[in-house]
Amino acid sequence: MPRKLRQLKADYRKLGFTEDERGGKGSHSKWTHSLLSGLTIVLSGQDSDDAQPYQERDLQNATRRLREVSSTQQGGHHG
Repeated sequence: MPRKLRQLKADYRKLGFTEDERGGKGSHSKWTHSLLSGLTIVLSGQDSDDAQPYQERDLQNATRRLREVSSTQQGGHHG
């Protein structure tokens, strides 16, 4: 059973993403993260809608990229 968009939004918030206050058109919302410049995630649909496979993939990719950025930053602080 697919997860709901509200669950994806909660996961993005846990990762440190913020929803653009200006929002998107209609049922679209834009999400950004301070460590991932140039990356904007656009979610379309209402909170109660089922998440689409590509939306789950986008979340997985964003999680992976955050891990890469975090490990790069931590690796440079040894001394």
